[in-house]
Amino acid sequence: MHRRRLRPAIIALAVIASLLTPSAVTAPPAAAAPSGGKKVIANLFEWNWPSVASECTSTLGPKGYGHVQVSPPQEHVRGNQWWVAYQPVSYRIESRKGTRAQFKSMVDTCHSAGVKVIVDAVVNHMSGQDNGGTGWAGSSYQHHVYPGIYQAQDFHYCGRNGNNDIVNYNDRYEVQNCELVNLSDLKTGSEYVRSRLAAYLNDLLSLGVDGFRLDASKHMPAADIAAILGRLSRPAYVVQEVIYGAGEPITPNEYTGNGDVHEFRYGKDLARVFRSERLAYLRNFGEGWGHLPSGVSSVFVDNHDTQRDTGGVLTYRDRGIYALANAFMLAWPYGSPTVMSSYTYSGRDAGPPSDSNNKTLNTVCYSGWECEHRWPVIANMVGFRNATEGAGVTNWYDNGNNHIAFSRSGRGFITINDEDSAVNGRSYYTGLPAGRYCDVIHGTFSNGTCSGPVITVDANGWFAANVPAHDAIAIHLSARLP
Repeated sequence: MHRRRLRPAIIALAVIASLLTPSAVTAPPAAAAPSGGKKVIANLFEWNWPSVASECTSTLGPKGYGHVQVSPPQEHVRGNQWWVAYQPVSYRIESRKGTRAQFKSMVDTCHSAGVKVIVDAVVNHMSGQDNGGTGWAGSSYQHHVYPGIYQAQDFHYCGRNGNNDIVNYNDRYEVQNCELVNLSDLKTGSEYVRSRLAAYLNDLLSLGVDGFRLDASKHMPAADIAAILGRLSRPAYVVQEVIYGAGEPITPNEYTGNGDVHEFRYGKDLARVFRSERLAYLRNFGEGWGHLPSGVSSVFVDNHDTQRDTGGVLTYRDRGIYALANAFMLAWPYGSPTVMSSYTYSGRDAGPPSDSNNKTLNTVCYSGWECEHRWPVIANMVGFRNATEGAGVTNWYDNGNNHIAFSRSGRGFITINDEDSAVNGRSYYTGLPAGRYCDVIHGTFSNGTCSGPVITVDANGWFAANVPAHDAIAIHLSARLP
């Protein structure tokens, strides 16, 4: 019988909870190697450009993050809500997060720290204000009229539902030609619109950007996206936002020819398993659950949209269980993982910490900003992911319930105990070489030393340990002590 463990407000055992405190999560500045094959993305949602630059140097590079995803940089409507960044009024690189010069400086600084930059690009639509107004950088606009950029003929008018909004997601035409919550829907089949969108993306590429998250991709035919991408000045990483809907005619699989696709089922399924089912079910998590093929899948425990959907996913508010879910994501070889970094919010529309003019303030972690990407359990598991990249799963163990363990084929090993009681005195087969390893769930490995517990693997690849309730142990070759 499954036990209902609805614990959204319960912090895991003190040994994990203590690792979430501000005093434990600062990372010293350090030089980082070029990101190369490092696949973990940190989504610094709504951070301003100077703060992103600083974080690349102090934390993202040293901790091994390969990429940083930044929020939309183009000029947008005025307001203090988070979604104003998703209502463009021009393609000027000037927003409440900073100027063009600050953006360019941020990209260069991140590259120097070995971190590539992915831009959240809004290409499906423009703003949704019927009465128009003046954008952040002073550009005037009206609904369907953006002087010098777009005029009325550059938008879709689906002629349905009174206000042209999407109502029926089972109607392909409506989803891709009607308006998403009144947002002016660009005619992406038009050669002019395609050339204008490509010019925006190419401008970002000229500033050094390495890739794009294409917002609202589901609302554009995959062929339209392909035509826009075909105009890019150089290769770039692409991930598309296509939300799966059961029975809907538009599916994420349609878009895989253009690049990676967000797998929204991943976070919801993982939350359900951690909250109310059994971790043993995760043995074939990913493609075995009907998710996208691993090589084109972009996964996350939560993102800026899903964390605002009550009860659907785990978020920073879940504390210990959220850390464990991220640890599993970073240990499990499916998809390309993105770690969310949030700000604290109490209402769905709430924007980031800002001044009286709605300009985003510099990030101060744990003071209005959650900074989950710095939590040691999460940040240290980025190194685990890098050390085990390309290695398959071996030595799977589960107790039929909520205690699991597995190796990453000679490179790493993790065990997670999400039972309500400790697992004591058990031995685990790792397949790792004999030696002393830093437990990166509870300690940081640096300069050949470990700030936490040390796990000793014997000549046969085994170690014995006690694992408290709602806790874990993780070791890998790159955190092996001399």
